Amino acid sequence: MFDMFKQLIDWLWLYPILIILVGGGITMSLTLNFFQITKLPFILKETFGKVFKKGDGSGTITPFQAATSALASTIGAANIVGVPLAIATGGPGAIFWMWIIAIFGCALKYSEIILGIKYRVKNDEGEYVGGPMYYLKNGAKLPLLGSLFAFFLMIEIAPSIATQSASIVQTASTININPIVTGVTVVLIVGLVVYGGIKRISKFTEKLVPIMAIAYFLISLIVILANYKSIPNTFALIFKGAFTPTAAFGGFAGSVLASTIRAGAARGAYSNEAGMGTSTIAHSAAVTDFPARQALWGIFEIIVDTLCICTITAFLVLTTGIWSTVGADKAASMPSIAVQSVFGTKFGGGFLTICMLMFVLSTLIVIIFYGEKQAEYLFGLKASKIARIVYLCFIMIGALCKFDNIIVLLDATLACVIATNMIGVIKLRKEVKEESDKFFESQKIKAN
Repeated sequence: MFDMFKQLIDWLWLYPILIILVGGGITMSLTLNFFQITKLPFILKETFGKVFKKGDGSGTITPFQAATSALASTIGAANIVGVPLAIATGGPGAIFWMWIIAIFGCALKYSEIILGIKYRVKNDEGEYVGGPMYYLKNGAKLPLLGSLFAFFLMIEIAPSIATQSASIVQTASTININPIVTGVTVVLIVGLVVYGGIKRISKFTEKLVPIMAIAYFLISLIVILANYKSIPNTFALIFKGAFTPTAAFGGFAGSVLASTIRAGAARGAYSNEAGMGTSTIAHSAAVTDFPARQALWGIFEIIVDTLCICTITAFLVLTTGIWSTVGADKAASMPSIAVQSVFGTKFGGGFLTICMLMFVLSTLIVIIFYGEKQAEYLFGLKASKIARIVYLCFIMIGALCKFDNIIVLLDATLACVIATNMIGVIKLRKEVKEESDKFFESQKIKAN
């Protein structure tokens, strides 16, 4: 029965969800005149160029804190183990489709954040809260769909937490750390931070995310450069594999084109969260004068997350050849083994374990906050406190469960989240266009 369920989910991601994601991304790109390409210099100036600016307007946390909180969710196990899993199940060509999803995803994420801020509200604790459930209810006038989104995301958070936990356990196992020890350590650290609310979470992620991203990027780059002769062949594998089946060899079981596209789309969506609407929950708390100004940080996230971190991970496992020697059931260990091939077991394995721990911690802290907000939306503030305890328990469940089984459950719940959110984004595309035009017009007036 589980195999039949897995086949159903594979079909769901190959056709309906892929059509929704790519079709929605193309629709919003056309609505916004492909601004993610035509206005890229301005976007980079407003994000990378204003990292430490506090922002003007109303809100709970700074624009950069909101972005790093959202990035903490997107830069996680998906970047280190999701990419190898995509390659292990779909071949190197999956990376091409991950890039395509990312380009169109920029318009989607930008649109989601605009709507999230436009329809945000203040909760009983005086903090700004928002997300798809609010713009589905108050913007699209679909309150039932808003509640369905909140319910689906509240459920999706559980296998997502378990996936993150299973990822750190597999990585730590390469240097013989007991799964129970790993699980308990993660529960204690995450518990201490999430009980401090969004302000403590944002301060934690503001410091942790840049450090962990830069450290991982630099070490991976050294390993790739050590295998520089394989770089041209890696590009060839990615572009050839994107349109033709990849034959089985070594530990790789082979892939048909359908599984290549599905793997790239599913792991890409989970990694950068474009189409899910989840990052709007963090961005809705940001201090900003225009919803569109804060929404530019969504593109910043996709550039950092998918086009930088995910790509460097792909080249890490492809240039070292690890992808062809390790099976899909051990995909989470590929980056660690790749780094160990240059730096040795002690430093290489230890570094990746620490790096993975930081990635997983940052992601768990933010997605538990996301889950709490769904419980709060559906059942009130007290329910969010209960949800927090339940989610902490799933860290231990993930530490003891089989990795590839958790991924199937994650993909199933993720499909429900994307389908409900995308209805609201497409329905409200005119409002997105109006808010975007209003912001860019204000910049022209300011320049004159």
